[in-house]
Amino acid sequence: MKTTGQRFWMNCFLAGILLLAGGVSGWAQTDTFRVAMQPPTRIDPAIIDSDSEIAIANAVYDYLVDIDANNAAIPRLAEAWTVSDDGLTYTFRLADNVHFHDGSPLVPGDVVWTFDRLRNPDNGFPTASLYANIKSIEVMGSDSVDFHLIDTNPFFLFDLSDNHAVIVKRGTTDFSLFNGTGPFVVDDYRPDDRILMSANDDYFIGGLPGVDALQFIFFTDSVAAVSALRGGQIDMAWRMPVSLYVSLQGVPGIVTVDVPTNGFDLVRLRADQAPGNNPLVIQALKHATDREAIFQLVQLGAGSVGRDTPVGPLYDGLFDPAIQPLAYDPAQAKRLLAQAGYRDGLSIDLYAPDTGDRPQLAVVLKEQWAQVGVDVNVIIEPESVYFGENHWMDVSLGITNWGSRPYPQFYFNLMLTCAAAWNEARYCDSVFDDLVELAGTTLDETQRVATYSQIQQILVSDGPVIIPYFWPQVAAYSSQFTGLELKAFAGRTDFRTVFAR
Repeated sequence: MKTTGQRFWMNCFLAGILLLAGGVSGWAQTDTFRVAMQPPTRIDPAIIDSDSEIAIANAVYDYLVDIDANNAAIPRLAEAWTVSDDGLTYTFRLADNVHFHDGSPLVPGDVVWTFDRLRNPDNGFPTASLYANIKSIEVMGSDSVDFHLIDTNPFFLFDLSDNHAVIVKRGTTDFSLFNGTGPFVVDDYRPDDRILMSANDDYFIGGLPGVDALQFIFFTDSVAAVSALRGGQIDMAWRMPVSLYVSLQGVPGIVTVDVPTNGFDLVRLRADQAPGNNPLVIQALKHATDREAIFQLVQLGAGSVGRDTPVGPLYDGLFDPAIQPLAYDPAQAKRLLAQAGYRDGLSIDLYAPDTGDRPQLAVVLKEQWAQVGVDVNVIIEPESVYFGENHWMDVSLGITNWGSRPYPQFYFNLMLTCAAAWNEARYCDSVFDDLVELAGTTLDETQRVATYSQIQQILVSDGPVIIPYFWPQVAAYSSQFTGLELKAFAGRTDFRTVFAR
C-alpha cells in the first residue's frame, strides 16, 4: 500500500502523462478506479444537486447515518444510536479515531455545527424545511450528540442521511479544500476535466477503501463515456440511456449491473402561471400521455410504469396498486383543452437535461401531445445548466430526474407541499399538505398507509405532475475490479468497497 504522499506525487506524475497525451489515455492503472461522471458545478455539500456532486461528497466526506443498498439506515460516523420512549430525542455515539483530512479530530461540535448550518433558514439551503422539526442539537460529552425534535418523525434517521448532510468541520468557509473525514483525499480538482483522489490511509474503518486512487473523469456525453469504457480509458460508466446499457451486456471484460429503484423522470407543469394555472390543461396532458408506449420506447420495458405519483412499487406496503393514472384518451384530452380555452391548440417550451433517457422522453412526449394539438418546442440543456442557478425551478414545463430515496415522505416534504424548497410545479393544496403532515408524524403504520393512499389519489387526479415510469439504475464497469454495489440513488454508490482483482 502506497503512503498518501507517495500516491499524491504518483497521481501528479500520471496526470502529467495524461495531459501530454492530450486527454484520457488508454493505459489502465489497476489500483486506480476511473469513473465517468457529468461535470459538477457545486462543491459546497449544502447546495449540491447532481449525482456527480453527490458522489464527490460521498467520497470525500462521511454521513452521520448512511443508507445501504436495501434502503436500511446503517452506521457511518455514528456507530450507534438510541431513541427516547416518546420518540423525540435521538442520541448518537460517534465512532472513535475519526480525523479530517487536515489531521484534526472529529468532535461532536462538528456534527452540531453541520446540522445547525443546514437547518438555519437564514442560509437559504433547501434542507432548512427538511430539518425544521429539529428543536435543538446539543453536545453530550466527548463522543455523543443529542437531537431533540418538536414532533415525532418515524423517518428521522433517513432525514439525517439526506444527500447534503455530510459532516463538515465546524467553521468551514472554503469548501474548495475538500476537508472531509471520508475515504478519499482530493489531490487535484480540475472543474472542466476531472477530480483526482487518493485513498485516506487514516480512514477510521480498517481495510477501506479498497483501491489506492479514485478518479472522476468528466464527460458530458453518455455515448463518449461508453466508448471510453469499451476502449479501456475509464473503468466505469453509469447513468446512461437504457439502450446504451443493453449494448454493453455480454461485452468481454465488462460487467453490467442494474438494480430496481424508485427514481423517476418527472414531467411537471407550473401551476402558478398560464397555461398550468388552469387544472384542465394538466388533466388534458395526462390523458394525452401513453405511458405504456413511453415505457416500451424510452425504457425498453426496464423498470416499471409510473402512475403520476412518486410512491412507486418499490415502497411495497405504502404503494396502492388500486390507484390508476388517468387513461390514455386523446379525444378527452382535446375536449379538456377546448374547455380550457385552447380549442385551436397550445404551444409551449419543454426543457430537459441531456442525461439518461430524458431527451428521448421529451421527443416522445412532443410526438404524443402533437396528436391533441399541443405544439412542443423541445429544449435540451446540459445537466449542469438545467440545474444551475435554479433554472429548473423557473421553467414553465420541464422534465426533472428525481433519484430514488429510501422513503416516499421525502418527495412530499421537499417537492409537493406548498412551502417545499423544491416545489418546481408550484403546487399548493391545503388538504394535501395536511395529509402529508399526518403521514410524516404518525407512529400508527395503519394510519400512514391509509393516508398515503389518499395522497396518491389526489396526485393522480389533480396533481400537476406526470411520472411515466420508474427507471432501473444501471452501470457497467471493468471486470478488473470487484466489490461494486450499485445503489438506487447513483450518487450514493459506495466506492469504498471497490477492489482491484
